Amino acid sequence: MRMVDVIDAKRNGGELTEEQIRFFVDGYTAGDIPDYQASALLMAIWFNGMAPEETRLLTQAMLESGDCLDLSDIPGVKVDKHSTGGVGDKVSIPLAPLVASLGIPVPMISGRGLGHTGGTLDKLEAIPGYTVELDEGRFKEQLREVGCVIAGATGNIAPADRRIYALRDVTDTVDSIPLIAGSIMSKKIASGTDALVMDVKTGAGAFMREEEDAVALARALVDIAHGSGMEAVAVISDMNQPLGRKIGNALEIEESVELLRGEGPADLLELVLAIGSQMVVMAGMADTPEEARPLLEARIADGSALERFRAMVEAQGGDGSVVDDFTVMPQAAYQFDLPAPRSGVVASMAADELGIASMMLGGGRATKDDELDYAVGLVLNKKVGDPVEEGESLLTIHSNREDVADVVDLVLDNIRIADAAEPVELVHRMVL
Repeated sequence: MRMVDVIDAKRNGGELTEEQIRFFVDGYTAGDIPDYQASALLMAIWFNGMAPEETRLLTQAMLESGDCLDLSDIPGVKVDKHSTGGVGDKVSIPLAPLVASLGIPVPMISGRGLGHTGGTLDKLEAIPGYTVELDEGRFKEQLREVGCVIAGATGNIAPADRRIYALRDVTDTVDSIPLIAGSIMSKKIASGTDALVMDVKTGAGAFMREEEDAVALARALVDIAHGSGMEAVAVISDMNQPLGRKIGNALEIEESVELLRGEGPADLLELVLAIGSQMVVMAGMADTPEEARPLLEARIADGSALERFRAMVEAQGGDGSVVDDFTVMPQAAYQFDLPAPRSGVVASMAADELGIASMMLGGGRATKDDELDYAVGLVLNKKVGDPVEEGESLLTIHSNREDVADVVDLVLDNIRIADAAEPVELVHRMVL
């Protein structure tokens, strides 16, 4: 079999066979297929899509490219969460220790940033010493002792996805339903989790901009999970404006800690509680999300969720004092306030463009090999619906370069101030 024939089949709108899919996945994982041919196939998939059976076969091939974690010897229902990615989306970071503080094991296999969206692993690596690379033994030991882990794919879990994931990021093939579904579910099935809540973003800052596409992706994810014997539910949530107020790696760790202190922004807290409540129900600790919510709120109020976060950080080699002192993380040399050009109400903030602004500062990758600047990003002083006076600060730019005129221009072009604003609906619907 030749790779060029596999590319040709998909380019011309055909359905790939199991043999062709495995040839690609196994060959690219082994390094026998070059990036340029893999990129061509990814682009053909982006244009022509994949049938449900192709998506299932792709997921299976990526899953079987490596090992599967066996967590059956760890008591309790293991519950995980995954987001399709957004701007300012740091939900996983406070969520895992919050749910674990109720005694629910949370084995979370996370990823790095894709395009304009931030990656959970990149954010956690802003904490000095935090390691995301754990072998299976250490992963399981921490899950047993601490109750939660946020790490990359351990050992040899879904190595095909690691390679394809990085290539999608730099070839503009991120927003493809079969590629997203295969990537997410190959890791999640291999990670040994029993139940999964998926946060599927929709809107300007999401890969699925239209809600119908987000629902289609959610349906594909839930169906793959159910087909593998995993309990699953998907939340469709809004990404027309950034989530929370901080965008950037170290800045989003700050906001995660603030939430666990009981000081987080309302929208971030609402989504954490909405997703966390579903996880608590799946674990059998509550019958309904309405019953689960006060259990989580109590763990924030009594400080146990924050202490569980500290324990997770320290177990993974990180500096646990970050919960008390944010300056242990990298700090930007410059902070510039951006004044509002007129008075009114913030009517819209294009989440994708604000994510790109953070990338331009060095907070994201344009190529696979780019080094991240953990200190940089944006702090939103106003959100949609907030009143603002001319000259008042819309946001603060955290930068390690003194000239940020390009970032200022981009941001001003993508924040609209009007006389009124439509309310933002954070959670759109559930897919079961």
